[in-house]
Amino acid sequence: MKHPVKFRMFLLTKLPSAYFSGVRVKELDENRCEVTVPFKWFSQNPFRSTYFACLSMAAEMSTGALVMAYVYKRNPAVSMLVVKMEGEFFKKAVNNTIFTCEEGMLINQMIEESVLTGEGRTVRIKTTGRNIQGKVMAEFFFTWSFKVKRK
Repeated sequence: MKHPVKFRMFLLTKLPSAYFSGVRVKELDENRCEVTVPFKWFSQNPFRSTYFACLSMAAEMSTGALVMAYVYKRNPAVSMLVVKMEGEFFKKAVNNTIFTCEEGMLINQMIEESVLTGEGRTVRIKTTGRNIQGKVMAEFFFTWSFKVKRK
């Protein structure tokens, strides 16, 4: 995911709406992920702000990139699924928005618990979207479900 060209190809083939909207991973490490969504013609609504679906895609990707990093090539394999999404919008998004999720360790802990117990686990993960001035535009909570895949 850290290789920009490979990740853009992934977006183009697996998530074309995110690709064309301009959603991009800005930063990713073990605990934190930043994802940007630009304010441009393709991502705006008729009210001259970023369309909520584009904000939602970026928000989900900021949590999902961390999840994917922890389940990638895992043995045993772990399935992942969003089972709930909650969002609250505080200001009109009229410029680029950066979503930051800082819960990588919690995600890893829940995946490890699922592997150790053999039972499914869920975790509620927060991500916050800020504009380029640092003002909070939106907050999202995604509930992820993890379960060890049976052969």
